[in-house]
Amino acid sequence: MKKLYLLLFSTILLLSACAPPAAVRPAVETPAAPAPEAASPPTPDLAASGSATVKPGQALARRSDVQAFIREMVTQHGFNARQLQATFSQAHAQPSIIAAMSKPAEAKPWYAYREIFVNPKRIQGGVAFWQANAAALADAERAYGVPAAIIVAIIGVETQYGGNMGKYRVLEALATLAFDYPRRAAYFRKELENFLLMTRAEGIDPLTPRGSYAGAMGYGQFMPGSFQSFAVDFDGDGRRDLWRNPRDAIGSVANYFKKNGWRTGEPVAVPAQVSGNRFPGLISRQLSQPKTRIADLQAQGVTPTDPVSGSQPAMLLEYVGRTGPEYWLGFDNFYVITRYNRSQLYALAVYQLSQAIAGQSGRASLFDAVTLDRVAAAN
Repeated sequence: MKKLYLLLFSTILLLSACAPPAAVRPAVETPAAPAPEAASPPTPDLAASGSATVKPGQALARRSDVQAFIREMVTQHGFNARQLQATFSQAHAQPSIIAAMSKPAEAKPWYAYREIFVNPKRIQGGVAFWQANAAALADAERAYGVPAAIIVAIIGVETQYGGNMGKYRVLEALATLAFDYPRRAAYFRKELENFLLMTRAEGIDPLTPRGSYAGAMGYGQFMPGSFQSFAVDFDGDGRRDLWRNPRDAIGSVANYFKKNGWRTGEPVAVPAQVSGNRFPGLISRQLSQPKTRIADLQAQGVTPTDPVSGSQPAMLLEYVGRTGPEYWLGFDNFYVITRYNRSQLYALAVYQLSQAIAGQSGRASLFDAVTLDRVAAAN
């Protein structure tokens, strides 16, 4: 009998070891259904950090983290809870946005990145945009001290001169990133807040504006926080319209650069040659304002190929060219371009596109003729 019990016990242990483990699932809170529009919705005590994975197509208003955000907007900014509830009931998370965030163009090497933005089609598009908006560009250049070619190049890089402003609802893009993209959730949550403040101030339905997968808007792809700080009513009609009014967009881009420290009449960047074994330690990998004088860089094997003052602060930049490294010296205005997009690749692409457009437009006097010839030869 004892042997029989031992045999049965061993069999039970063996079967238990072979069976699949029980599924362990986190507790999922069932979200409350949105309240009817006729009455203010209840605000149950839902955890602000509750962020269950949402199925595509589920209204954002049914999420506990969105409910908490709505309560914050009501408490901090006096929004109408019923109206926000109704708005988020018509908005949905977009999983494709998360995928797009993982494939930025800045991940490409310089020679491939440059081809996207500095090419004959975009150069000719810039010439046409300049011709169509010459008066607004001249006014912006006078008012803010930012070259028209830089403004045109920014709009060209960002949206192909208004031809591609983005297909996503800005509300859905920002909400998806605020609640389903933990790496930068705090930033996009703030931008979602700015967006709602912006649409209320401008009298815009929050469900109407469309933009990029990151929530950038209009000709110049302003984030809502940048819209709040830098967008201007450049035509004086009482509205800041960056989607349909190129004059407002032009003035707003110029204002952005001016307020971020653009130095009128100063250079942006020049190519450089390097020699010796000291220059690698000078290469700037960070997006910081230049501090090293040209004269000091020259003493360590860095030589600008175009004339520039020895007292001018600059940073040494290294790019991956198709046949080897390229070296450039970036000045204060180069750093200002990186305030628009935190990328050294972006800043140089904008600069080179601006030069090519200026050359094709017959306005090369704004820029160095030697570098213009070099850019034209590359295209």
